[in-house]
Amino acid sequence: MDIIATARQRGQEKHLPYAGAVTPAEAYTLLQQNRAVKLIDVRTDAERDWVGRVTIPDSQHAAVQWSFYPGGTPNPEFLGQLGQAASKDDVLLFLCRSGVRSRHAAKLATEHGYQNCFDILEGFEGDKDAEGHRKTVGGWCKAGLPWVGA
Repeated sequence: MDIIATARQRGQEKHLPYAGAVTPAEAYTLLQQNRAVKLIDVRTDAERDWVGRVTIPDSQHAAVQWSFYPGGTPNPEFLGQLGQAASKDDVLLFLCRSGVRSRHAAKLATEHGYQNCFDILEGFEGDKDAEGHRKTVGGWCKAGLPWVGA
């Protein structure tokens, strides 16, 4: 199975304004297979510090906040910081809590010349369950992929 081809097909089927979308498990497989793949965690520093973070090699991971905590103020340096973390030729996998900010980040990056931007579906924690808890319905954590809590 060619993960990138499948992800691009999802992008075409859903008319996404970026290259496509991968599941958390697909993202992890891509990271293991190819050093030119980078995970861009767009969550706030507070989320990474208090909720948890992926544990993959630093060379394949960058934290570039989409917005700041508290208040959700947009990060005016997002594109500059992304440019320091990755090349426009890299395969970029954008991750947030549940898959909303990562879609916005993938779209903006694509609009600025990054050709291989993919959203990680479900995000780090996934959607809320019936009791309002995360990490039980979907996402990187629920998939049992490497991460460390706060």
